[in-house]
Amino acid sequence: MATAIQCRDLRKTYDGKVEAVRGLNLEIAAGECFGLLGPNGAGKTTTIEILEGLLAPTSGQVTILGQTWKENARELREVMGISLQETRLSEKLTVLETIKLFSGFYRQPRAAVDVLEQMQLGEKADSWVGKLSGGQRQRLAVATALVGNPKILFLDEPTTGLDPQSRRQLWDIIRCFQQAGGTVLLTTHYMDEAERLCDRLAIVDHGQVIADGTPSDLIERLGGHHMVEFQVSGSSNGDGIEVWRALPGVESVRPDNGLVCLNVREPHLTIPALLDAVDKQGNHLLHLTTRQASLEDVFVRLTGRHLRED
Repeated sequence: MATAIQCRDLRKTYDGKVEAVRGLNLEIAAGECFGLLGPNGAGKTTTIEILEGLLAPTSGQVTILGQTWKENARELREVMGISLQETRLSEKLTVLETIKLFSGFYRQPRAAVDVLEQMQLGEKADSWVGKLSGGQRQRLAVATALVGNPKILFLDEPTTGLDPQSRRQLWDIIRCFQQAGGTVLLTTHYMDEAERLCDRLAIVDHGQVIADGTPSDLIERLGGHHMVEFQVSGSSNGDGIEVWRALPGVESVRPDNGLVCLNVREPHLTIPALLDAVDKQGNHLLHLTTRQASLEDVFVRLTGRHLRED
């Protein structure tokens, strides 16, 4: 497949000393939905702003559809749709006026009415932006990104503030855009969203990509497909780590919010051994659950933090 977005050895340093991006490499195929995940301060927002042409890199190379910002800025702006993490729109314009305003920035925009219907904002066309709910404003922000008829869509946490139904509707819109040949670069704080939408993703920390691949590949690399989470009486969640690590089938152990989390390949071997170990300690099992390993587990294993932690 052709490459839509590529960056090589991307670096951004502020004031000559703060390294926000430190040699980051990405390659995103045309027609792909690609997720960029990372804890706050990891450098993902700086990376996206460089790719969008909003920031100049300190060094490194960026190409979008084979073009560069230095030589093809006007052409690149014509093929991009951008929905920022926080979009401030004029509250004294109507929804339709807002979309028409944004459509005027492009040579071949989509019909404003069609975009509003797609975003289920048709009935709000004559409403002032200042009267919209938070979720409606978020959908309007995405509509301003779609009206230019882009080939590449940058979405920075697009479903924040949306109710579950609106969130799933936006997922459908993203899939339709992709099925029509569009490329999506998505950031999100919702791991289920990344798992459902992204063909591939990269996890960024300290300004570098620390892992990339398909969601299933990353979970496979975690070393196990199942998580066993439990709590034992008479001990804190950090006690007995070496005992739990020695149980059969255990790939890794971590304490998490009062629980002990085991990443295992064969829970049918691990759980009986766990029950036996607790009994030998003279303790009682207060809590025990098993589930499939997820992207959240991969993220915590790699960064030591949950995605939504500051």
